[in-house]
This record gives sequence, C-alpha cells and structure tokens, in this order.
Amino acid sequence: MKRNIDLKVQGWVKWFLPFYLFTLLPFIAAAQTKSEADSAYVRGEYQKAIKDYEALLKNGASADLYYNLGNAYYRTENITKAVLNYERALLLSPSDRDIRFNLQMASSKTIDKITPEQEMLFVTWYRSLINLASVDGWARTALISLALAVILALLYLFSDRIWLRKVGFFGAIFMIAVFILSNVFAHQQKDLLVNRRGAIVTAGAVTVKSTPDKKGTDLFVIHEGTKVTITDASMKEWKGIRLADGKEGWIETKQIELI
Repeated sequence: MKRNIDLKVQGWVKWFLPFYLFTLLPFIAAAQTKSEADSAYVRGEYQKAIKDYEALLKNGASADLYYNLGNAYYRTENITKAVLNYERALLLSPSDRDIRFNLQMASSKTIDKITPEQEMLFVTWYRSLINLASVDGWARTALISLALAVILALLYLFSDRIWLRKVGFFGAIFMIAVFILSNVFAHQQKDLLVNRRGAIVTAGAVTVKSTPDKKGTDLFVIHEGTKVTITDASMKEWKGIRLADGKEGWIETKQIELI
C-alpha cells in the first residue's frame, strides 16, 4: 500500500513540475536579461544596456529599471532621456535618495535654470511627508497601524492595570490616526501615478505660445530636459503647460514626453 501511495505522489510531481517550471520561465528569463543589462552597463556597453533595460520595461515598470536606464543614458550624455527616466523612477520610489541625487545632477546639466515659485512652508512640509513612501509603502503602513490599533484596543478592553488600559486607549487612537493618514497619502501617491501630469521637453528648443496655435503669440523659449506640468490635456496636438516658476502657455504635444 505504501508503495502505491509513493507512486501516486511521484506521478503528481511529474505532472506538476513541468507546469511549475513553465510558469517560472518568464521570471527566469527576466532575471537573466536584467543580469545581462547590468553586466553590459558595467562593461561600458551603454547602448546595449539601454536596449536591454527598455525591453525589460515593456514587461513591467520598476523604479530600479528606470534608475538604471537613466544612468545608462547619462553615461551616453543623453541628459534629456536621463532626466526623463530618473523622474519616472522617482515617481515610483519618491523616498529614494540615490534617484533624487542623480536627478539633480542630470537636471543641473540642462540649459534652463528655473527657480521654483515660493510656496507656503506647510505645503512644502506636506509634500515631503507624502514622499516619505511610495503607494505600496503607505499601504503597508496602513495595514500595520490597523493591526496595532486592534491589539491596543484589546489591551484596553481586557487589561486589569490602569496604566496598560491608558496605553491601549491612547495608542489605539494614535494608530487609527496613522491608518487614516496612510490611506490618504497612498491615495494621493496613486493619483500621481495614474493621472500623470509631469512631462519633459524632448525637442531642442521650444517656443511656448499664448494659444494652442502656431500663429499664437510667442511667450518664451524653453529647451530639452526642462520639466513642465500639464495643465490642460483636452487637445490632441497641443498641451497647456506650467513651469515651476509659474509661467504658463501652450506647447505642441510632440515636443514633450509624459513622465
């Protein structure tokens, strides 16, 4: 009887193992391609690394891939593409200091030096708070804080000691507040990902118009690598844009690339 059971188990394994390996093939191939791209970058074969990273990104975006792609473009002195991919990496991982540092380095090599508008200290602080974590990071924080709130609530309900009941009561309230704020921040980070409004100028020099028409009045000129915020995306051929210093106008869609 034992032998028959062993034979049945072996038969099940023989059927399941090929199927399991087949499902893993895409992940194995992706890991190999990522390794090849990294190796090409280390060897100084930046064009090959760029090709491999872009192929990987077609199968799924990640901050790591965008960051490495930005580095490869930076090495080939394609500053515009480097800025674009660093911005995309930062969008997925807003708390990553390496991405932010490299983005600042690349942006310093662009032609336009735009001084951002001054904003209220509270707004700056709030933006920094939201960027402490990504969507997934805030979602994890929300789940952990909810679990802790439940534990602390149980401590308040069933503890015999007064000081433990106080810890449970106030701790549960605090964790519920963290849970609510984490959900709010996660929602805002998700909105930035889904409704992308940032873009990078990819044309050499662009004249910003007063109206969405080539015959419109020339307002000012911006150059490749400059980041703009899309304020009006209702038209196909033109986009309303705003610079960090508050200047606004219209630009042809083909002259920018969405972050």
